Amino acid sequence: MKLNACLDFSRIKLCTLSGLTVALALVPEAIAFAFVAHVHPLTGLYAAFMVGLITAAFGGRPGMISGATGALAVVMVALVVEHGVEYLFATVVLMGLLQILFGLFKLGKFIRMVPYPVMLGFVNGLAIVIFLAQLGHFKTPGPDGTAAWMTGAPLFTMIGLIALTMAIIYLLPRLTKAVPSSLAGIVTVSLLVIYAGIDTKTVGDMASIEGGLPAFHLPAVPLTWETLQIVFPYSLILAAIGLIESLLTLNLIDEMTDTRGKPNRECVAQGAANVVTGFFGGMGGCAMIGQSMINVGNGATQRLSGIAAALFLLSFILFASQWIEMIPLAALVGLMFVVSEKTFEWGSLAAMRKVPRQDAAVIVLVTVVTVLTDLAIAVVAGVVISALAFAWQHAKQIRVHAYIDDKGWKIYELEGSLFFASAAQFQTLFTPKDDPDEVVIEFRRSRVVDHSAAEAIDALASRYQQAGKRLHLRHLSPDCLEVLTNAKDMVELNVAEDPHYHIADNKLG
Repeated sequence: MKLNACLDFSRIKLCTLSGLTVALALVPEAIAFAFVAHVHPLTGLYAAFMVGLITAAFGGRPGMISGATGALAVVMVALVVEHGVEYLFATVVLMGLLQILFGLFKLGKFIRMVPYPVMLGFVNGLAIVIFLAQLGHFKTPGPDGTAAWMTGAPLFTMIGLIALTMAIIYLLPRLTKAVPSSLAGIVTVSLLVIYAGIDTKTVGDMASIEGGLPAFHLPAVPLTWETLQIVFPYSLILAAIGLIESLLTLNLIDEMTDTRGKPNRECVAQGAANVVTGFFGGMGGCAMIGQSMINVGNGATQRLSGIAAALFLLSFILFASQWIEMIPLAALVGLMFVVSEKTFEWGSLAAMRKVPRQDAAVIVLVTVVTVLTDLAIAVVAGVVISALAFAWQHAKQIRVHAYIDDKGWKIYELEGSLFFASAAQFQTLFTPKDDPDEVVIEFRRSRVVDHSAAEAIDALASRYQQAGKRLHLRHLSPDCLEVLTNAKDMVELNVAEDPHYHIADNKLG
């Protein structure tokens, strides 16, 4: 009993300290994303608290951290600038409802269909985005109000403190794992800056985080058809981006921890969190890969760590703003640089020489598009190109073995999948003008996949009819009869041996 209690206390301590580290890293991120979306910093901090708390408590992936993200902020800015923040709150509520419906219809499972090269590109692209996002902290307001790069002593001070933070994070685990090294790095550098009187940028230089509890607030927008026309497109885009980023992060943590999350449950939790956030003055959010990597890297894979992070963040806003604002940005930048380095799949660089060229191209494409545009576009592009590459490879694999049997009939034994991409190649495999009067096509080792395949069979049947030849189609699924026209009477059914798959056909719904 004492041993179990000790283990439980050790786990609670680990999750609590990891939650504190994550909460400290959330502060500048939430403020920065609020600035991107042109809303008040507390709007971002409230979103990080509420989305983080609800998804940690009820989501489908314990240990995953959610909050306000840059991927959503860059979409929100156009809405806020054109229509105001109240329309953003309404959009976030509708976004959450769409995500709930997505989960209730159990569509989250389809994230498992994302190819591994797309996952690698997603991870590498986000690692680069995390790194690039930190570079903005190396700028200071110039005399004319524009941001200028640091130079001289401020720059070298910033670099030195970042290097010290990273050194602590990397080296401390070799000495002890009693305290998360990331937390130790932040605390050590913060104390050094405060007590040594080092002049450097702090969290307080970005914005004040002091505030009260988030208050219930109905979005002040007219309940009209015109309002729906404004918010629905944004809601749909935000819901898609949020779910893609969240479910891909869930997949990544599954691989890191050798466990299995629940994507549909995560969709519902994310949706509920965004509905609540929209009614309490938050900007909405989704999973954050950087903070999730900090948490999982600390070994905190329970719900407690995410709940602790959200509660610590709220306590910063309510009680500890003056101390949190004293934390040097260099410490948090150093932490995020480490996260970026650990997130990037360095092994993928060596694998690029070994994997098929189309897979290597997908990895590079998704990485580049993630950096230049946004995650949703990158993932959709990667999935589409992977699917086309798969179709192209399988289209080339359809072939026939032809011979003349004892009766003088020509037998074509078809192998491979017959579908839209292989339909044209299928037509070139046969020579109706040169064949004998009786021709058999055996589909025992082939599969008719879609309506394009059925149309190709019909077209081939017409060619044989015009040549005055008799065509026999054997071992086709009886379901093919539903869409065949010219070739319907040529199908020879054998209930015991014929396949029973159902082809994909738009006529059949």
